[in-house]
Amino acid sequence: MSAIHLVDDSATMLMSMEMLLKRAGYTVTKSESAEAAMTALESISPKLIITDLNMPGMNGIELIKTLKQQSKFRFTPMLMLTTESQQTKREEAKRAGATGWLVKPVEPDQLIAVVKQLVP
Repeated sequence: MSAIHLVDDSATMLMSMEMLLKRAGYTVTKSESAEAAMTALESISPKLIITDLNMPGMNGIELIKTLKQQSKFRFTPMLMLTTESQQTKREEAKRAGATGWLVKPVEPDQLIAVVKQLVP
């Protein structure tokens, strides 16, 4: 069973994503901020990280950029799940190391399909 780490400042979003992914058979850990994720990820090695873009403090792009500099996460897929859809933000995320970009609200089937592609 593959582990996925969720990062979002919305408790509702974390809860709904966790339920969806667990029903699909994944193990889920979660953080309510990029800073909390940095701490949590010191002791776990998920197969996929899904992060929001807009969060207080460090944003999702900064989180991805920071994690990709660590050898432990260099090849870990990282998805951006956000309400933002601007092409400039997408390009910035891609340069930081994001594997993909999904716009909220995302259809459950679409999310699971993308996750299955990244974590077979």
